[in-house]
Amino acid sequence: MDAEGRRELTALRRASHALTSSRFANGTDLVRSMLALQAQDYPGVLWSIGRRVPGATQASVERALAAGDIVRSWPMRGTLHVVAPDDLGWMLAITRRRTATTMARRQAQLELSSHYLGAAAEVARSALHGGGILRRPNLLAAFEAAGISTTGQRGYHLLLHLAVNAVIVFGPIDGKHQTFALFDEWIRESRALEGDDALAEFARGYFRGHGPATDRDFAWWASLPLSEARAGIAAAGLPSRFVGGETYYLDPEVEAGSSSDTVLALPGFDEYVLGYQDRSVALPASLSEQVIPGNNGLFRPTIVVDGQVVGTWSRTERATTIDIELDVLSPLDEPTRELVEREFERFAAFVGKSVTVR
Repeated sequence: MDAEGRRELTALRRASHALTSSRFANGTDLVRSMLALQAQDYPGVLWSIGRRVPGATQASVERALAAGDIVRSWPMRGTLHVVAPDDLGWMLAITRRRTATTMARRQAQLELSSHYLGAAAEVARSALHGGGILRRPNLLAAFEAAGISTTGQRGYHLLLHLAVNAVIVFGPIDGKHQTFALFDEWIRESRALEGDDALAEFARGYFRGHGPATDRDFAWWASLPLSEARAGIAAAGLPSRFVGGETYYLDPEVEAGSSSDTVLALPGFDEYVLGYQDRSVALPASLSEQVIPGNNGLFRPTIVVDGQVVGTWSRTERATTIDIELDVLSPLDEPTRELVEREFERFAAFVGKSVTVR
Protein backbone atom coordinates (compact mmCIF):
# COMPACT_ATOMS: atom_id res chain seq x y z
CA MET A 1 0.00 0.00 0.00
CA ASP A 2 1.36 3.44 -0.88
CA ALA A 3 1.77 6.34 1.55
CA GLU A 4 -1.38 8.10 0.30
CA GLY A 5 -3.49 5.00 1.00
CA ARG A 6 -2.07 4.71 4.51
CA ARG A 7 -2.80 8.37 5.22
CA GLU A 8 -6.37 7.96 4.04
CA LEU A 9 -7.00 4.86 6.14
CA THR A 10 -5.30 6.08 9.31
CA ALA A 11 -7.07 9.44 9.18
CA LEU A 12 -10.43 7.69 8.98
CA ARG A 13 -9.45 5.17 11.65
CA ARG A 14 -8.43 7.88 14.09
CA ALA A 15 -11.84 9.45 13.58
CA SER A 16 -13.61 6.10 14.06
CA HIS A 17 -11.59 5.47 17.22
CA ALA A 18 -12.60 8.89 18.58
CA LEU A 19 -8.95 9.87 18.81
CA THR A 20 -9.37 13.10 16.84
CA SER A 21 -12.82 14.19 17.95
CA SER A 22 -14.79 14.90 21.12
CA ARG A 23 -18.14 13.38 20.30
CA PHE A 24 -18.52 11.40 23.56
CA ALA A 25 -19.59 12.93 26.86
CA ASN A 26 -18.55 9.97 29.00
CA GLY A 27 -16.93 6.54 28.95
CA THR A 28 -20.25 4.72 28.85
CA ASP A 29 -21.22 6.36 25.56
CA LEU A 30 -17.78 5.65 24.10
CA VAL A 31 -17.81 1.95 25.01
CA ARG A 32 -21.30 1.51 23.62
CA SER A 33 -20.26 3.12 20.33
CA MET A 34 -17.05 1.08 19.97
CA LEU A 35 -18.87 -2.10 21.13
CA ALA A 36 -15.81 -3.52 22.95
CA LEU A 37 -12.30 -2.52 24.00
CA GLN A 38 -9.70 -5.11 24.96
CA ALA A 39 -9.14 -5.02 28.70
CA GLN A 40 -6.78 -7.62 30.16
CA ASP A 41 -4.50 -4.70 31.12
CA TYR A 42 -6.79 -2.93 33.58
CA PRO A 43 -4.91 0.42 33.88
CA GLY A 44 -4.43 0.36 30.11
CA VAL A 45 -8.11 0.08 29.24
CA LEU A 46 -8.91 2.92 31.65
CA TRP A 47 -6.60 5.17 29.59
CA SER A 48 -7.94 3.73 26.30
CA ILE A 49 -11.35 5.03 27.38
CA GLY A 50 -10.05 8.23 28.95
CA ARG A 51 -8.00 9.24 25.90
CA ARG A 52 -11.17 9.18 23.83
CA VAL A 53 -13.37 11.18 26.25
CA PRO A 54 -12.43 14.83 26.85
CA GLY A 55 -12.17 15.65 30.53
CA ALA A 56 -12.40 12.03 31.67
CA THR A 57 -10.37 10.96 34.67
CA GLN A 58 -9.30 7.56 35.87
CA ALA A 59 -11.70 7.98 38.78
CA SER A 60 -14.66 8.74 36.48
CA VAL A 61 -14.03 5.64 34.35
CA GLU A 62 -13.71 3.48 37.46
CA ARG A 63 -16.99 4.89 38.78
CA ALA A 64 -18.70 3.75 35.57
CA LEU A 65 -17.31 0.24 36.08
CA ALA A 66 -18.28 0.24 39.76
CA ALA A 67 -21.83 1.27 38.88
CA GLY A 68 -22.17 -1.40 36.19
CA ASP A 69 -22.60 1.22 33.45
CA ILE A 70 -19.83 -0.63 31.61
CA VAL A 71 -18.72 -4.17 32.40
CA ARG A 72 -15.64 -6.34 31.98
CA SER A 73 -15.86 -9.92 30.78
CA TRP A 74 -14.76 -12.38 28.06
CA PRO A 75 -17.17 -11.69 25.17
CA MET A 76 -14.91 -13.05 22.41
CA ARG A 77 -11.52 -14.59 21.60
CA GLY A 78 -11.25 -15.79 25.21
CA THR A 79 -9.93 -12.31 26.00
CA LEU A 80 -11.11 -9.69 28.47
CA HIS A 81 -12.96 -6.67 27.08
CA VAL A 82 -15.11 -3.88 28.42
CA VAL A 83 -18.58 -3.64 26.87
CA ALA A 84 -21.93 -2.01 27.48
CA PRO A 85 -23.83 -4.30 29.87
CA ASP A 86 -26.85 -4.78 27.60
CA ASP A 87 -24.58 -5.86 24.71
CA LEU A 88 -22.75 -8.62 26.56
CA GLY A 89 -25.48 -11.26 26.42
CA TRP A 90 -26.09 -11.26 22.68
CA MET A 91 -22.37 -11.05 21.93
CA LEU A 92 -21.73 -14.13 24.07
CA ALA A 93 -24.59 -15.95 22.38
CA ILE A 94 -22.86 -15.47 19.01
CA THR A 95 -19.29 -16.26 20.07
CA ARG A 96 -19.87 -18.89 22.79
CA ARG A 97 -19.72 -21.99 20.59
CA ARG A 98 -16.46 -20.95 18.93
CA THR A 99 -14.92 -19.93 22.25
CA ALA A 100 -16.02 -23.21 23.85
CA THR A 101 -14.33 -25.18 21.08
CA THR A 102 -11.11 -23.25 21.69
CA MET A 103 -11.33 -23.82 25.46
CA ALA A 104 -12.21 -27.53 25.29
CA ARG A 105 -8.67 -28.81 24.76
CA ARG A 106 -7.25 -26.89 27.71
CA GLN A 107 -10.17 -27.93 29.91
CA ALA A 108 -9.45 -31.57 29.07
CA GLN A 109 -5.77 -31.11 29.92
CA LEU A 110 -6.77 -29.64 33.29
CA GLU A 111 -9.31 -32.45 33.86
CA LEU A 112 -12.15 -29.96 34.06
CA SER A 113 -14.96 -32.32 33.06
CA SER A 114 -18.56 -31.26 32.51
CA HIS A 115 -19.22 -32.50 36.05
CA TYR A 116 -16.77 -30.01 37.58
CA LEU A 117 -17.87 -27.18 35.30
CA GLY A 118 -21.51 -27.74 36.19
CA ALA A 119 -20.71 -28.02 39.90
CA ALA A 120 -18.74 -24.75 39.76
CA ALA A 121 -21.74 -22.99 38.24
CA GLU A 122 -23.94 -24.17 41.11
CA VAL A 123 -21.39 -23.04 43.69
CA ALA A 124 -21.12 -19.59 42.06
CA ARG A 125 -24.90 -19.17 41.95
CA SER A 126 -25.19 -20.12 45.62
CA ALA A 127 -22.26 -17.96 46.78
CA LEU A 128 -23.29 -14.85 44.82
CA HIS A 129 -27.09 -15.08 45.02
CA GLY A 130 -28.89 -12.02 46.31
CA GLY A 131 -26.49 -9.37 45.01
CA GLY A 132 -23.35 -10.94 46.39
CA ILE A 133 -19.96 -9.63 45.29
CA LEU A 134 -16.89 -11.77 45.94
CA ARG A 135 -13.23 -11.19 45.37
CA ARG A 136 -11.57 -13.71 43.10
CA PRO A 137 -9.75 -15.57 45.96
CA ASN A 138 -13.01 -15.88 47.92
CA LEU A 139 -14.91 -17.29 44.95
CA LEU A 140 -12.10 -19.76 44.28
CA ALA A 141 -12.16 -20.72 47.96
CA ALA A 142 -15.87 -21.51 47.62
CA PHE A 143 -15.01 -23.88 44.75
CA GLU A 144 -12.33 -25.54 46.86
CA ALA A 145 -14.75 -25.96 49.79
CA ALA A 146 -17.09 -27.80 47.41
CA GLY A 147 -14.31 -30.19 46.37
CA ILE A 148 -13.46 -28.45 43.08
CA SER A 149 -9.70 -27.98 42.81
CA THR A 150 -8.52 -24.59 41.56
CA THR A 151 -4.79 -25.35 41.50
CA GLY A 152 -2.59 -24.36 38.59
CA GLN A 153 -4.72 -22.78 35.86
CA ARG A 154 -7.91 -24.58 36.88
CA GLY A 155 -9.23 -21.56 38.77
CA TYR A 156 -8.78 -19.22 35.82
CA HIS A 157 -10.43 -21.64 33.40
CA LEU A 158 -13.36 -22.22 35.75
CA LEU A 159 -13.99 -18.47 35.91
CA LEU A 160 -13.56 -18.12 32.13
CA HIS A 161 -16.06 -20.93 31.48
CA LEU A 162 -18.63 -19.41 33.84
CA ALA A 163 -18.25 -15.96 32.31
CA VAL A 164 -18.53 -17.24 28.73
CA ASN A 165 -21.70 -19.08 29.73
CA ALA A 166 -23.22 -15.95 31.32
CA VAL A 167 -23.14 -17.25 34.88
CA ILE A 168 -20.78 -14.61 36.29
CA VAL A 169 -19.37 -11.25 35.27
CA PHE A 170 -16.75 -8.96 36.75
CA GLY A 171 -18.12 -6.67 39.45
CA PRO A 172 -16.56 -3.47 40.83
CA ILE A 173 -12.87 -3.34 41.73
CA ASP A 174 -12.43 -3.80 45.49
CA GLY A 175 -9.26 -1.89 46.25
CA LYS A 176 -6.89 -3.60 43.83
CA HIS A 177 -8.85 -6.84 43.78
CA GLN A 178 -11.07 -8.25 41.03
CA THR A 179 -14.58 -9.16 42.07
CA PHE A 180 -17.35 -11.24 40.51
CA ALA A 181 -21.13 -11.03 40.55
CA LEU A 182 -23.91 -13.09 39.02
CA PHE A 183 -24.56 -12.15 35.41
CA ASP A 184 -28.34 -12.09 35.83
CA GLU A 185 -28.09 -9.78 38.84
CA TRP A 186 -25.31 -7.40 37.73
CA ILE A 187 -26.60 -7.02 34.16
CA ARG A 188 -29.84 -5.12 34.61
CA GLU A 189 -31.02 -5.22 30.97
CA SER A 190 -30.01 -7.19 27.89
CA ARG A 191 -30.80 -6.41 24.27
CA ALA A 192 -32.66 -9.19 22.48
CA LEU A 193 -30.72 -9.72 19.25
CA GLU A 194 -30.22 -12.91 17.30
CA GLY A 195 -29.55 -14.23 13.81
CA ASP A 196 -28.80 -11.71 11.09
CA ASP A 197 -29.88 -8.83 13.34
CA ALA A 198 -27.18 -9.74 15.86
CA LEU A 199 -24.54 -10.22 13.16
CA ALA A 200 -25.48 -6.86 11.63
CA GLU A 201 -25.16 -5.14 15.01
CA PHE A 202 -21.80 -6.82 15.56
CA ALA A 203 -20.59 -5.51 12.21
CA ARG A 204 -21.98 -2.02 12.76
CA GLY A 205 -20.30 -1.78 16.16
CA TYR A 206 -16.93 -3.00 14.95
CA PHE A 207 -16.72 -0.80 11.87
CA ARG A 208 -18.18 2.21 13.70
CA GLY A 209 -15.29 2.02 16.17
CA HIS A 210 -12.55 0.55 13.94
CA GLY A 211 -13.27 1.29 10.31
CA PRO A 212 -12.00 1.30 7.66
CA ALA A 213 -11.21 -2.38 8.10
CA THR A 214 -11.55 -5.56 6.05
CA ASP A 215 -13.96 -8.44 6.45
CA ARG A 216 -11.02 -10.56 7.70
CA ASP A 217 -10.21 -7.95 10.34
CA PHE A 218 -13.79 -8.14 11.58
CA ALA A 219 -13.91 -11.95 11.53
CA TRP A 220 -10.71 -12.14 13.59
CA TRP A 221 -11.77 -9.46 16.09
CA ALA A 222 -15.27 -10.85 16.61
CA SER A 223 -14.13 -14.48 16.65
CA LEU A 224 -16.53 -15.33 13.81
CA PRO A 225 -16.20 -17.57 10.78
CA LEU A 226 -15.49 -15.42 7.74
CA SER A 227 -18.84 -16.41 6.20
CA GLU A 228 -20.71 -15.07 9.26
CA ALA A 229 -18.63 -11.91 9.31
CA ARG A 230 -19.51 -11.26 5.69
CA ALA A 231 -23.17 -11.99 6.39
CA GLY A 232 -23.09 -9.37 9.16
CA ILE A 233 -21.47 -6.80 6.88
CA ALA A 234 -24.08 -7.45 4.19
CA ALA A 235 -26.95 -7.26 6.69
CA ALA A 236 -25.60 -3.98 8.06
CA GLY A 237 -25.37 -2.50 4.56
CA LEU A 238 -21.98 -0.91 5.23
CA PRO A 239 -20.31 1.24 2.58
CA SER A 240 -16.82 0.33 1.40
CA ARG A 241 -13.67 1.82 -0.09
CA PHE A 242 -11.11 0.11 -2.29
CA VAL A 243 -7.62 1.06 -1.14
CA GLY A 244 -4.32 -0.62 -1.99
CA GLY A 245 -6.03 -3.59 -3.62
CA GLU A 246 -8.26 -4.30 -0.58
CA THR A 247 -11.91 -3.62 0.22
CA TYR A 248 -12.35 -1.70 3.46
CA TYR A 249 -15.70 -1.17 5.19
CA LEU A 250 -16.56 1.73 7.45
CA ASP A 251 -19.38 3.50 9.21
CA PRO A 252 -21.15 5.84 6.77
CA GLU A 253 -21.02 8.77 9.23
CA VAL A 254 -17.28 8.70 9.88
CA GLU A 255 -15.37 11.48 8.16
CA ALA A 256 -11.70 12.29 8.47
CA GLY A 257 -10.98 15.88 9.36
CA SER A 258 -8.04 18.03 10.25
CA SER A 259 -6.98 17.82 13.87
CA SER A 260 -4.27 19.08 16.19
CA ASP A 261 -4.13 15.59 17.75
CA THR A 262 -1.33 14.40 15.46
CA VAL A 263 0.51 12.70 18.34
CA LEU A 264 -1.03 9.99 20.50
CA ALA A 265 0.29 8.13 23.53
CA LEU A 266 -1.76 4.94 23.60
CA PRO A 267 -1.70 2.18 26.21
CA GLY A 268 -0.73 -1.39 25.52
CA PHE A 269 -3.50 -3.45 23.91
CA ASP A 270 -5.23 -0.33 22.56
CA GLU A 271 -7.74 -1.09 19.82
CA TYR A 272 -6.11 1.36 17.39
CA VAL A 273 -3.13 -1.00 17.09
CA LEU A 274 -4.53 -4.33 18.24
CA GLY A 275 -8.01 -4.38 16.72
CA TYR A 276 -7.11 -5.77 13.29
CA GLN A 277 -5.89 -9.04 11.89
CA ASP A 278 -3.62 -7.03 9.57
CA ARG A 279 -1.97 -4.25 11.60
CA SER A 280 0.41 -3.06 8.90
CA VAL A 281 -1.64 0.04 8.04
CA ALA A 282 -0.54 1.77 11.27
CA LEU A 283 2.27 -0.47 12.54
CA PRO A 284 5.41 -0.55 10.36
CA ALA A 285 7.10 -3.94 10.06
CA SER A 286 10.28 -2.40 11.48
CA LEU A 287 8.49 -1.79 14.79
CA SER A 288 6.40 -4.94 15.03
CA GLU A 289 8.88 -6.77 17.28
CA GLN A 290 9.22 -3.75 19.56
CA VAL A 291 5.45 -3.34 19.95
CA ILE A 292 4.57 -7.06 20.07
CA PRO A 293 7.71 -8.79 21.42
CA GLY A 294 8.00 -12.30 20.07
CA ASN A 295 4.52 -11.94 18.57
CA ASN A 296 3.30 -13.53 21.81
CA GLY A 297 0.14 -11.51 22.37
CA LEU A 298 1.70 -8.83 24.55
CA PHE A 299 1.14 -5.31 23.16
CA ARG A 300 3.30 -2.50 24.54
CA PRO A 301 2.13 1.13 24.85
CA THR A 302 2.76 3.07 21.65
CA ILE A 303 3.59 6.55 20.42
CA VAL A 304 1.64 7.36 17.25
CA VAL A 305 2.52 10.31 14.99
CA ASP A 306 0.20 11.20 12.11
CA GLY A 307 -1.46 7.80 12.36
CA GLN A 308 1.74 5.74 12.31
CA VAL A 309 3.36 4.00 15.27
CA VAL A 310 6.85 5.45 15.73
CA GLY A 311 7.86 3.86 19.02
CA THR A 312 6.83 2.71 22.47
CA TRP A 313 6.75 4.13 25.98
CA SER A 314 6.90 2.78 29.50
CA ARG A 315 6.15 4.27 32.87
CA THR A 316 7.54 4.06 36.38
CA GLU A 317 4.78 5.05 38.79
CA ARG A 318 5.23 6.44 42.27
CA ALA A 319 2.80 7.82 44.84
CA THR A 320 2.35 11.23 43.19
CA THR A 321 4.54 11.13 40.08
CA ILE A 322 5.07 9.08 36.93
CA ASP A 323 8.29 8.90 34.90
CA ILE A 324 7.74 8.24 31.19
CA GLU A 325 10.51 6.64 29.14
CA LEU A 326 10.27 6.91 25.34
CA ASP A 327 11.75 4.38 22.94
CA VAL A 328 11.33 5.72 19.39
CA LEU A 329 12.83 4.43 16.17
CA SER A 330 14.18 7.84 15.12
CA PRO A 331 14.81 10.99 17.19
CA LEU A 332 11.78 13.28 17.37
CA ASP A 333 12.09 16.79 16.02
CA GLU A 334 11.41 19.62 18.47
CA PRO A 335 7.79 20.37 17.40
CA THR A 336 6.87 16.66 17.62
CA ARG A 337 8.61 16.35 20.98
CA GLU A 338 6.52 19.26 22.28
CA LEU A 339 3.34 17.52 21.08
CA VAL A 340 4.44 14.31 22.83
CA GLU A 341 4.91 16.23 26.09
CA ARG A 342 1.50 17.86 25.64
CA GLU A 343 -0.04 14.41 25.11
CA PHE A 344 1.45 13.21 28.38
CA GLU A 345 0.12 16.30 30.13
CA ARG A 346 -3.30 15.00 29.12
CA PHE A 347 -2.38 11.60 30.55
CA ALA A 348 -1.18 13.28 33.76
CA ALA A 349 -4.55 15.02 34.16
CA PHE A 350 -6.29 11.69 33.62
CA VAL A 351 -4.36 9.79 36.29
CA GLY A 352 -4.08 12.75 38.66
CA LYS A 353 -0.29 12.67 38.95
CA SER A 354 2.55 14.78 37.62
CA VAL A 355 4.41 13.26 34.68
CA THR A 356 8.02 13.62 33.55
CA VAL A 357 8.93 12.56 30.00
CA ARG A 358 12.49 11.31 29.43
